[in-house]
Amino acid sequence: MLNKFGPLLATLLFKLVGALPLSLVQALGWCAGWLAWRLPGRYKRRAAENLKHAFPASTAQTLRASMLSSGQLIYEMPFWWTRRDDAFLNTKLACDNWQQFDDALAHGKGVILLSPHAGCFELLGPVYSSRYRSTVLFRPPRAKWLQEWIIQMRSRPQLTMAPANQTGVRTLVKTLLRGNTVGILPDQVPPEGEGVWAPFFGKPAYTMTLVQRLQKLSGAPIFILGAKREALGHGYTLKYKKLEQPLPDDGVAAATIINQEMEAMIAQMPEQYLWGYNRYKAPKNKKTQERAELPA
Repeated sequence: MLNKFGPLLATLLFKLVGALPLSLVQALGWCAGWLAWRLPGRYKRRAAENLKHAFPASTAQTLRASMLSSGQLIYEMPFWWTRRDDAFLNTKLACDNWQQFDDALAHGKGVILLSPHAGCFELLGPVYSSRYRSTVLFRPPRAKWLQEWIIQMRSRPQLTMAPANQTGVRTLVKTLLRGNTVGILPDQVPPEGEGVWAPFFGKPAYTMTLVQRLQKLSGAPIFILGAKREALGHGYTLKYKKLEQPLPDDGVAAATIINQEMEAMIAQMPEQYLWGYNRYKAPKNKKTQERAELPA
């Protein structure tokens, strides 16, 4: 029954939230985050531990702001997934230099975008793909109906969703070889065999090697992005940096550079990072998850 009615109910709920003004959506998210801040829970405990480890000088107010931001992100998700007006989307994300992406794509090797789970990363795909054809990697849920629903909701005329498995990685490769853009959130823990241990805020974190392999195969330049949330209802600002040098061949060295760049982007908005994510956990056994290999 869930397979049949789950997508309908989820779509209805998302569209109801998506029909609200952005300021109201963010206010509702603020309230949800405030409740999470006031109540005990595993996410809050882990957020406090990870934040304090990364920024020892941080205060309880920084943790509180992070919890509020997490609540806002949850409510922003249906808002951006259901909005299809590209002109409206572009008014909400301020960027002072789109030309740099035009110039990078002009070389025909594609572009690799990397973003940490900070700010409103859900807005990056819709806005960027309104200008450039793109493929974004996402971690599929176990339920097949939910995976199909996510792909349907997040896909757009110029945006393709690729699950983090062998099929999805092949899609990323094809996208780059056609001279288009791929987007990846590299601060997720990949399955066993798909990463290396590299420091993240000074603590070993299992980090994906996929980005390095994609760049080596395609020669695509890498940009680090972040959508910093501004005051309530005032949209977001695109933070960006282009990596001027290709990643080294050594997997650990490449992963270390990626983590350092994630740290630098997070440092621009530490109160908007999802500190409650278990970034330092051990990877899942590769026998329980399909290996995401590049094509031969």
